Amino acid sequence: MSNSFIYGNTPCFLGAENLVKNPDKEKDVDVTVYGVPWEGAVTWGDYTGCELGPKVIRLSSGRYSGYLPELNHLDVFEHLTLGDKGDVAVTPAEPEDTMKKIREFSKDIWQKKTFPIAFGGDHGITYPIIEGLIEASTKKVGIIHLDAHYDNNEHSNGDPYGRGAPFARLYETEGVVNEAMVHLGIHGPRNKPENGRLAQKVGATTLTIEDIRQADHVRDIAKKSYEIASKNTDVVYLSICSDVLDHAFNPGGPVDGNGLNSHELLSIVHEVCKLGVVGMDYVEVYPQQDGNDFSSHFASFVALYALAGEIEHRKQKEN
Repeated sequence: MSNSFIYGNTPCFLGAENLVKNPDKEKDVDVTVYGVPWEGAVTWGDYTGCELGPKVIRLSSGRYSGYLPELNHLDVFEHLTLGDKGDVAVTPAEPEDTMKKIREFSKDIWQKKTFPIAFGGDHGITYPIIEGLIEASTKKVGIIHLDAHYDNNEHSNGDPYGRGAPFARLYETEGVVNEAMVHLGIHGPRNKPENGRLAQKVGATTLTIEDIRQADHVRDIAKKSYEIASKNTDVVYLSICSDVLDHAFNPGGPVDGNGLNSHELLSIVHEVCKLGVVGMDYVEVYPQQDGNDFSSHFASFVALYALAGEIEHRKQKEN
């Protein structure tokens, strides 16, 4: 089998180095991509399938280069080397065991000190990824959480690690600075009053879709979010749920109206990463709901804009 395939007929993300077949090359990469094909408790009917996200995102990425003419003709691949470490070996229907596996897998990546990008999977993966970061580094973490929803329920249908609960777990996690937690882009009636009240109680900041729209420029909100997330912390982590996008721009996500458009999300991601994040995840792409795989294709855009910001951040550190 060719080194270009991470498994089966699935290519490495954006043509990255295959770290499954060539683990000795981990030391040579700047960016580590990995998949977390996990779907825990389902929160609505038969709306499932996000465990297929890593596979279809990789398949879709085969169409793209690293060249972004709209960002001063930047070619991401001239500055950064990508490696694809494959997927976490999740255990179906065993959330606690899977959380441990995600934590250990991500901890190994954090110890390599590359820029990690995780593709979910549901949003439950963010909790063990950040646990792995804290265990590997003992750093204090601020979080910018882009989402339509708070995802801070006590549980999802009885599962404390479900997609609707990761930020409740993170509020309880030593090393996460709750006052440096920013829930950004929150909107819509799938949230409940107790979600907003809990975020306020623990000291987290909510910046809603209306806050974004009322700002002079979307990048101003990104800067404000970063200022909060970086206060009294060592590092800032970026977590993005696809449904922060309006469903018109995210057919492979839940039906949430009044969300961001694609330009707004890419601008925020680029600005935040330009200021400096330690790593990121992009979750809840549902390929089964998206006949043309638009949302899976868009994940490549998000990753490239994040890496374009990371390149600028590295240049600023050098000067």
